[in-house]
Amino acid sequence: QVQLVESGGGLVQAGGSLRLSCAASGSIFRSNAMGWYRQAPGKQRELVAVITTGGSTNYADSVKGRFTISGDNAKTTIYLQMNSLKPEDTAFYYCNYRWFWGQGTQVTVSS
Repeated sequence: QVQLVESGGGLVQAGGSLRLSCAASGSIFRSNAMGWYRQAPGKQRELVAVITTGGSTNYADSVKGRFTISGDNAKTTIYLQMNSLKPEDTAFYYCNYRWFWGQGTQVTVSS
């Protein structure tokens, strides 16, 4: 079993920054990637960013240049640094590892 616990969400004005954290515990294998997804009301869940154990990263076009995904050396915690936030970034943000999901953390960006 794997447990993923997100933190760091909140309310911020447009142009502001937030840093999300995801602490993973349980049967984590370093050969698998971890990532962040988000889901806005009435929309499908979408990939935001992913990081592999080798440190390679991939981002949705909508967040490139604004968001940065990173992880600690043990890859048991990943982060999402979100800068220049826009109202359209408002969503629940979920941490993902294989088929496991965290409970999500709300990010709200006011205009």
